[in-house]
Amino acid sequence: MTNHIVLFEPQIPANTGNIARTCAATNSPLHLIEPLGFSTDDKHLKRAGLDYWHDVAITYHKDLPSFLAFIGSEPLHLITKFANKVYSDENLSDGRNHYFMFGKETTGLPEDFMRENEEKCLRIPMNDEHVRSLNLSNTAALIIYEALRQQAFPNLELKHHYENDKLD
Repeated sequence: MTNHIVLFEPQIPANTGNIARTCAATNSPLHLIEPLGFSTDDKHLKRAGLDYWHDVAITYHKDLPSFLAFIGSEPLHLITKFANKVYSDENLSDGRNHYFMFGKETTGLPEDFMRENEEKCLRIPMNDEHVRSLNLSNTAALIIYEALRQQAFPNLELKHHYENDKLD
């Protein structure tokens, strides 16, 4: 069972870098659906991901149909503010691989694609009167940690002792 983060045509390198760091921390593969709004050699992208890039399994997909062919019948969850189902109501502990797709920062996921897959859409509750959306990297972290919580945090350290532990 593996949780995958999927970014559809991401545009802001810092968001992708921060998400890559979350992927490294959670053992989650990162999928980038092209076209990207930046080069993966971008200094801002590298800075946001710091020195974690070598610990992230990144797969590039030339477009949405290529990605969909890649995952086949694996569970796909579309994270969107337009969904009617709340993310925490979804069973993510069924032993299967899960793919969490996030749209580009400016326009989200394609409307036609969401309409065709409405049953796969999940929403994070928020006050829509105050904000248009949550930050992409924050949203990805929230979703991946909910999946991991439901799965009892597999292969993650629940406790760790540091040489200069501040709580000792």
